[in-house]
Amino acid sequence: MRYNICYGEPIRRWKAFMVKLKVRAVGNSMGLTLTREVTDRLKIQTGDAVYLTEAPDGYRLTPYDPEFEKQMTVAESVMRRYKDALRQLAK
Repeated sequence: MRYNICYGEPIRRWKAFMVKLKVRAVGNSMGLTLTREVTDRLKIQTGDAVYLTEAPDGYRLTPYDPEFEKQMTVAESVMRRYKDALRQLAK
């Protein structure tokens, strides 16, 4: 089972999407304000975590957490290995 969920439309109907964002001062840091269209496409809300990862062609902003996928892969293997014991414990 894969946890890398693709948000948005299927590839065959995908169109290039680019939004210009303005960097603003937030205290001693800098921040970006995402438009409603961007948050809808990412399916994120206020308080959700997003991840900025470096990619060969720049940076990628995604709600997908690669560390979570690693943890779920380990959890699935443990559950497969001990499925009978887990079933007994669930009774």
